[in-house]
Formats: sequence, C-alpha cells, structure tokens
Amino acid sequence: MPGRVEGKVAFITGAARGQGRSHAVRLAEEGADIIAVDVCAQLDGVTFPMSTPEDLDETVAQVKALGRRIVAVRADVRDHDALKAAVDDGVTELGRLDIVVANAGLGSDGTVLHKMTEKTWRDMIDVNLTGVWLTTRVSTPHILAGGRGGTIILTSSVGGLKGHANIGHYIAAKHGVVGLMRTLAWELGPHNIRVNTLHPSQVNTPMVMHEGTYRMFRPDLENPTIDDFAAVSQGMHLLPTPWVEPLDISNAVVYLASDEGRFLTGVTLPIDAGALLK
Repeated sequence: MPGRVEGKVAFITGAARGQGRSHAVRLAEEGADIIAVDVCAQLDGVTFPMSTPEDLDETVAQVKALGRRIVAVRADVRDHDALKAAVDDGVTELGRLDIVVANAGLGSDGTVLHKMTEKTWRDMIDVNLTGVWLTTRVSTPHILAGGRGGTIILTSSVGGLKGHANIGHYIAAKHGVVGLMRTLAWELGPHNIRVNTLHPSQVNTPMVMHEGTYRMFRPDLENPTIDDFAAVSQGMHLLPTPWVEPLDISNAVVYLASDEGRFLTGVTLPIDAGALLK
C-alpha cells in the first residue's frame, strides 16, 4: 500500500536530531522525500550541547535507509538567504514542495522578565518566532507554485497556550507562533494550504534532557537528577507519564500532513498528556 504522504516533499527545520529527525524519518516511512536543515553548531549563550554535522548525517542515513531521497543543508533559521537557498535548491532537486514543518527551536535558561537581558530575549524571539516566520516565508511560494495545496505545521508548545514563570521569552515566542499560524491559515486557505500548530509538553529529546532543565524544574535541589525532574514533570500531566516521545509528535505531523487531516486548518493541537487541563 502507498504511504500516507507518498510522492510528496517535506521541508523540515531543526532536522538533525530530536523531534526534527523523528519527523523526517516518520514522513519518509510514509513515502515523502525530505529537505532537511539544521544549524549544526553551538550558538552563543546556549548552555546545553546543540546539534552537530554528524547528527544531520545520521538523519540523512536514516531517511536514505528507507529508500527516500533527502537534501540536507546546514542553515540557521535566522538567516533568510541561507534558508531560502536551502529550500530553493531542495525543490530544484526533488521537484516540488508540499509539507513544511517549522520545528527548529531554542530552549534557554530564564529568569523573571524584569531581570532578563535583552540578548536572552532577542535570541529566543529570533529563533523561535522570527525563524518560524522566515521558514514559512521562503517555502510558501513553492507550495503556491505547485498549485496542489499543501500543509504548514508550526511547532509551538504547551507554553504557547498557557503562561509560566521565568521563561517569559519562550512563552511570548510560542504564543507568537500561534498568531502567525492563524494569520497564515487565513491568507493561505483559499489556496488549499492548511496551517496548524503543535503543542507538545516536555519531549524526550536532547534539548530537554539535560542538567539545565532539571535545575529549572527543581530549583530547590543543588544537583537535581533526571528522576527529580521526572517527578515534577509527571505532576504536570493527567496521564501517567513524565514526558512524551518524539514519535508522538511525529505521528501528529503525519496526520496533519496527510489527507486524513485535509479539513483541519487553524488548529492548535496539543500532544501534552493532559497538561493544559492542570
């Protein structure tokens, strides 16, 4: 049987590891070819290890092992020209564009907003909001040119639908992604291009699973462990899990990208184990 997105091409940002790699592999399993970008570098001010060129190579290997084509490029979502070149070259090689997954995002240590530095604020907004807008800006013309419609999926967060102390820059950016989605849904709906947001809770990826996160969730402990983090994270959910897996988010991506979601647009879809009800 053909896959659920057979013959389509997906452009995925932040594809070197974590959710982005999972989305690339899952869409490839369902028949899509992939345009993958990731910064693959340690950004100034980020305290946890970021993705590497070897991580992106591994995404390429996993997609190719499924018999699908992939064009992978190192690019920063804040760099319009690099991002445009990546998607333009990918479409030239793969022939079309149908699916956009603006997944690249940044987590960072925070504090109360009135003590936050401008750099911390601007870096977060530049990656998590402006980078998402730029992703849609360089890719939308290709979907329009195809004349077949398509889908744009923006990764927000539970923090895009509720507030939380000490990460106001992240909350503001992720709320902004929702506003971006709703505007694009209005603008692109007449062209049969659907636009939706995903709202995960904590996800088991390298961006979350590190000492900085453990300390943010357990500031009362000098050296909190993953088990300490898990106990607090579990308490944020209705379902009996401290976090969700990348595959859980990827399955939602496939649903929204496939014909099964053909009449869903403007939707804020939580994959949150019930966190938004607590």
